[in-house]
Amino acid sequence: MTDVVVDTNVLIAANGGHERASAACRLSCIESLEKARKGRVLIDDGQRILGEYKDYCSFAGEPGGGDAFFKWLWDNQVNPKHCRQVSITSMRNSETDFEEYPEDPELAGFDPSDRKFIAVACGSGADPDVLQATDSKWWPLRNAFQRNGVRIRFLCPELMGKEQ
Repeated sequence: MTDVVVDTNVLIAANGGHERASAACRLSCIESLEKARKGRVLIDDGQRILGEYKDYCSFAGEPGGGDAFFKWLWDNQVNPKHCRQVSITSMRNSETDFEEYPEDPELAGFDPSDRKFIAVACGSGADPDVLQATDSKWWPLRNAFQRNGVRIRFLCPELMGKEQ
């Protein structure tokens, strides 16, 4: 079974909500979300990830591919065949600092709001792919993530810069 963690921008791009996302990027996101539904999606047990998704997606599951994925995940969040809720431990009562996040000086400046995705990947013990679509700030850190056992799958490499 393939496990994945999905950054919110994948859902946004699948919905056509990112101005720089090409048609090819949007299709890559839609296809990746469809494939994720055949595996297992990892989220945190504190509703941080689902809470962020619901800020950008519709509970109706339409009109976009990100909305459809969100509705499916919401409906299946306690179904172990499709979803696993991973416990991540907040540090200092913070919603952005987690014990499971790698202690690597190169990753210290990483966007605090995105650390929950990395913490879920690290805390899962499942070696999942973390799906990333449009946030180019992840690209320069790809080697540091890999060094810490986190595999990022860039769905829209054309948005990541020239050093591919």
